[in-house]
Amino acid sequence: MTVPQQPRVRFAPSPTGFLHVGGARTALFNWLFARHEGGVLLLRIEDTDVERNKPELVDGILAALKWLGIEWDEGPFFQSQRLDMYRAAAERILASGAGFACYCKPAPYAGGDAAEEHEGEGDDEGTKAAKSIVCRCRDLTDAERTAKEKEGIPRAIRFRMPRSGTTKFEDAVFGSREVQNAEIEDFVLLRSNGLPTYQLSVVVDDIDMRITHIIRGADHLSNTPKQVLIYHALGAAPPIFAHVPLILGPDRTRLSKRHGATSVGSYADEGFLPEAFRNFLALLGWSPGEDLQLLRTNELIERFTLSGISRTNAIFDRAKLEWFNTQYLQRPPVEELLPYVEAELKRAGLWEGSQASRDPAWFARAVDLIRPRTRLLTDFSGWARAFFTDNFEYDPEAREKFWKDEKLPALLAKLTETLAALPDWNHDACDAALRGVAAAEGVKAGLLINATRVAIVGRAVAPPLFETMVVLGKDRVIARLRRALEFLSSR
Repeated sequence: MTVPQQPRVRFAPSPTGFLHVGGARTALFNWLFARHEGGVLLLRIEDTDVERNKPELVDGILAALKWLGIEWDEGPFFQSQRLDMYRAAAERILASGAGFACYCKPAPYAGGDAAEEHEGEGDDEGTKAAKSIVCRCRDLTDAERTAKEKEGIPRAIRFRMPRSGTTKFEDAVFGSREVQNAEIEDFVLLRSNGLPTYQLSVVVDDIDMRITHIIRGADHLSNTPKQVLIYHALGAAPPIFAHVPLILGPDRTRLSKRHGATSVGSYADEGFLPEAFRNFLALLGWSPGEDLQLLRTNELIERFTLSGISRTNAIFDRAKLEWFNTQYLQRPPVEELLPYVEAELKRAGLWEGSQASRDPAWFARAVDLIRPRTRLLTDFSGWARAFFTDNFEYDPEAREKFWKDEKLPALLAKLTETLAALPDWNHDACDAALRGVAAAEGVKAGLLINATRVAIVGRAVAPPLFETMVVLGKDRVIARLRRALEFLSSR
């Protein structure tokens, strides 16, 4: 396939819901393609569906795209501000004979669920295709039309479908496609209330915005023949289409809320890293070849081509997403992770006044120690909370398991005195001090190790104890051991 010198693509969500996984994947594919080809990505808000639009959701969609790292080059453009252009295009089609006036009574709107990639299409106005493929208004005489106009009957504009032949188009993913014209209804272009249908508005916009490639979900394959016909009726050449496979849940049904969170914002709130989410999304229906999985964003851009898109529906695997997130928490240089951890600590109210906010070098050491045991950013404000604040509780199960020995208060008191007397505070010194106390008291070192861990971080599972003690520092460790002794004595 020959790619024009500067491809122009667009992502066109509708503010009828949050940005969902399917829409995010479509946006990502468009963005990767534009960046790979040195092209332009436009953002268009398709907000002509007055019955279902929620303007307040636009900000949420934009925020989700920004979190995902998808930067658009032009826009956002709002279809609600371009209505005159759609009406003019419908009148041009009417005047050319490719359309006709329809005076049928509008059918109740029943939009159903829009495609998650958006580009969801409301039902055509007037007689539905399932009831009658051919609208009776197409054969009205001039006198009959004049009479209806005089009666003041509102008119819609429908496309006059050829009753023979086929409509063909090439798809970069699915290859040559051909549909019998007789199978397509005389679909509505402009409703009687003056609002355009999806079919008309997207074509008019894509022509005006000089879109060269339309990358969208495979559920829009059925829309494409209608849109190709509109392109021809308006005297424009259709762009290159690339329909990407759908995203299914583990049960191989359309991804929905019953499979868990579907909005991008939910994954951001849960503590997923944007780059991990990008990497995971990119591999839902696209392959870089060589069985590669972990690809930094610059590598995704370098490798992305339409030829790598699969025709097979992708399966959303939550466990796989968590694996990606774990890799991106643990593998990159710690400096890349620090801004995200800082944001999480601020969200949890743990940043202001903490050592992390005062001492960047300490903050980096602490994050580097914690991250091998993390799955989500929220782990830093969850189980690892005690690294950033003295305000933490002892996990009840950890207390029950590791603080039940009657000798423990005396052992911890002895350990506290020994550690407080250390001239040097390092891994080996802390290790030797604890094991020395254990040996002198005739107990296993593990008893003190586990009890001390609960005392200084509140949990049974944490990074290695002596490394944790070094990062926390002598003063905090001693203070926390004394606090644990007070707690034990009060029980």
